[in-house]
Amino acid sequence: MTTTTKASQKIRILLADDHTILRAGLKMMLNAQPDMEVVGEAQDGRQALQEALRLQPDIVLMDITMPDMSGIEATRQIKKQVPETKVLILTMHENDEYIFQALRAGASGYMLKEAADTDLISALHVIQNGQVYLSPVAQSVMVGDYLQRVRAGEEKDSYESLTEREREILKLVAEGYTNTKIAERLVISPKTVDTHRTHIMDKLNLHSRAELVKYAMRRGLLED
Repeated sequence: MTTTTKASQKIRILLADDHTILRAGLKMMLNAQPDMEVVGEAQDGRQALQEALRLQPDIVLMDITMPDMSGIEATRQIKKQVPETKVLILTMHENDEYIFQALRAGASGYMLKEAADTDLISALHVIQNGQVYLSPVAQSVMVGDYLQRVRAGEEKDSYESLTEREREILKLVAEGYTNTKIAERLVISPKTVDTHRTHIMDKLNLHSRAELVKYAMRRGLLED
């Protein structure tokens, strides 16, 4: 019964962009979807944080270059204070550093505004389902970064040192599942999941979920 009720609920979205006309267009497109609803708008990063705290939306659609507080910093603050809210970066920037900064800040996705009319709806569904969405440009950047590290001899793969259970949990964490959800799925305690997660981070020399997702993508763990 709970699953059916949850499935029938609309995805609650907060729009954060300093261009009024763009927000209006996005709002019209998203509200036309049967399973989506724009519940709030923000014209700068600070307001995006305030509205995210007030509304606790499912997803914040976040621009990067906004006045008062950047979208990257707003994302970082939102993920600290409202961790269950996901953030999809929607930007005109293809800058490599922006992509990595967004993922480090805790964003669940990165896409270019020019692709919004064709890919935005599917990207929001991907993120709502707990997975990570990266535009082709962002994927290319991450693959290029991986190849550069390999050539420089920096990429040490410690995947073989992980146990089968640790590999299983690594994949689930990278897909966006919480410790509680992973515990339910694997029929173990959340504390056990947390212990495994700590061991995984130590073995792979990772320090955040964003780095873990990046690692999992390089290993091809998120393709299935």
